[in-house]
Amino acid sequence: MTQGWQIPRVAHSVDVDVSQCEALRRTLAASGSKLSLTALLLRAVALTLREHPHLNALMRDKAVELVPDINLGVAVSLDDGLMVPVIRNADTLPLAELSAELRRLAEGARAGTLSAGSYQRGTFTVSNLGMTAIDRFSPIINPPQVAILGVTRVAERAVVRDGAIVAAPMMGLHLVFDHRAVDGYPAAVFLGDLARRIETAAL
Repeated sequence: MTQGWQIPRVAHSVDVDVSQCEALRRTLAASGSKLSLTALLLRAVALTLREHPHLNALMRDKAVELVPDINLGVAVSLDDGLMVPVIRNADTLPLAELSAELRRLAEGARAGTLSAGSYQRGTFTVSNLGMTAIDRFSPIINPPQVAILGVTRVAERAVVRDGAIVAAPMMGLHLVFDHRAVDGYPAAVFLGDLARRIETAAL
């Protein structure tokens, strides 16, 4: 079995404006649905993976196996390590259900009450350090998966809009992928499509 340190890793990064996602959160909150930015991000990842199945894949005996189900692993930090419970068929879940499942898995992982099956069958992992001051990082791929997305904090940064410099809430996305399974260009297209989906809140 291939260990994480043996994987030929390549990393792409992009900063995204989350203004539209934050506006969507406010709209949903006004109607009684309080969703985290992480839930919106996971929805965006799941929908984008539908269009890029080569990243929703596993490396098996040096061969790439495309997986029809989009099962998102979500890294949860614990006092003594890291656990990655899995949201199964994440692309089929409405936002409210995805958010509830995310909350259930995160709370269960921290309490140690999840079954072993809750950590199995992941096809793509998201590792979110948005609660820290980190702006850049390269997460480690979770074998046999072929890619992982690192997410960093939302911070106000200067951007140009209509020729004027304004402050916008920007979030970092950092895709690390197995170069045996995915080339640099299709990985870049995936990350670009994900960024556009987030920036337009096309969820």
